[in-house]
Amino acid sequence: MMTRQIKIVVTGGPGGGKTTALDLFRRELGDTVAIVPESATVLFSGGIGRSCDEQVVKNVQKTIFSLQQNVENIQEKQYPDRFLICDRGTLDGLAYWPGTEDEFFEEVGSTIEKELSRYDAVIFFESAAASGRDIQSNNPIRNESSTQAAALDKKLQSIWSRHPSYYFVGNSESFVKKIMFGIMTIENVINRHNGGYVGPSFVPNLSK
Repeated sequence: MMTRQIKIVVTGGPGGGKTTALDLFRRELGDTVAIVPESATVLFSGGIGRSCDEQVVKNVQKTIFSLQQNVENIQEKQYPDRFLICDRGTLDGLAYWPGTEDEFFEEVGSTIEKELSRYDAVIFFESAAASGRDIQSNNPIRNESSTQAAALDKKLQSIWSRHPSYYFVGNSESFVKKIMFGIMTIENVINRHNGGYVGPSFVPNLSK
């Protein structure tokens, strides 16, 4: 039984496999977990276009930050007895911010310490682009090149690695093995922070 609500961020550079891992994890554990969807995907799939204009980018990132906070709060209240797994967190926008870190926090009205404290742990899936691999996917929202994805991966690592409970899922020759390792990491982190047991050792049923 969950002693308190645990909130974990699963993040990483584009093409890291986090969404695949989250989907398998959600389907395996069912109603014991609640997934907080990626706010950027929610925004861009809702009709907001991408832009290279600096002020537009800033406004978009401020909107994503606020949306992320509110969606997390909704899931917390709606599912108080479930583990919360966030598909990215409030600090992801900092990697896309065209200004300084201090400016970002001034604009969103927060601090790095406050945002890190929102989460019990961070699990980082390294982008396949960091190893020179292809990151093509069926996600129409993603538009980064491999070079851009690798650069974003480094920025995101530098941000999230400041969390005291940071776990890194590096690339592997086998994508399936990487996903399996990532899923087991999620399970182990939940067990460690909850001091309990969330279920049997995770072996996903890929036929689901």
